[in-house]
Amino acid sequence: MSVLDHSATGAIATLTLTRPESMNALGQAGDGEAFAAACDAINADSTIRCAILTGAGRAFSAGGDVKAMQNRTGNFAGSPVTIADGYRDNIHRILRALHGLRVPLIAAINGPAIGLGCDLACLADMRIASSSAKFGVTFLKLGLVPGDGGTWLLPRVIGDARAAELFFTGDVIDAATAQEWGLVSRVVEPDALMEEAQALAAKVAAMPPAALRQTKMLLRQSRGLSYDGALELAANTQGLMHHTADHAEGVAALLEKRGADFRGE
Repeated sequence: MSVLDHSATGAIATLTLTRPESMNALGQAGDGEAFAAACDAINADSTIRCAILTGAGRAFSAGGDVKAMQNRTGNFAGSPVTIADGYRDNIHRILRALHGLRVPLIAAINGPAIGLGCDLACLADMRIASSSAKFGVTFLKLGLVPGDGGTWLLPRVIGDARAAELFFTGDVIDAATAQEWGLVSRVVEPDALMEEAQALAAKVAAMPPAALRQTKMLLRQSRGLSYDGALELAANTQGLMHHTADHAEGVAALLEKRGADFRGE
């Protein structure tokens, strides 16, 4: 069964993990390819302005398939070199695909997001959690290290000390604590989760698409730049935006005190 359902309504794409029977465990052959194909399709579609990632069933994602680990099958079979290549060529391809999305990504976290599942959530630009969601990076409890880039992602979201506490203890926190720590921006009741995510996505999708994608690029690139470098990148990008029809429309709408109609021009 495919790991991912990809659909779109208007300017909003939705990616749904589709293995509810295994709490949306990841790592089967082809998982990386499925994510790469879906994210490439979104990037190539100029009509898409925002994406939502969620899980089917009662979990967002429980992470790697623990039964496959026990049986040393699939991604966890073979020599250390083979396993390492499996991470690079399959599991890490999932992460690189989401990290490479050019449109804003909202994670609608409907249930447990553990290990790799927590890493997926951290790759989103915005995170909304159901009150039934839980978060953990429990690799050490399995005798493993965080193998999916979480040591790079999680500290950027909640800070070094809190990330270290979760990694070193293996604790799992509830949605309210996740909100307090800044891991999610809001917590809603389970039956309101997708409605809330779609409402946020609609607000994002109302923005000018070229400027929207470039703003995401600036947010990502600025992490590794000096302030002077960030200013230079912003100046060059802004020069391009000043020559778009959407900029003219935004200025006119503000001066005329009306809503703007951004068309990606």
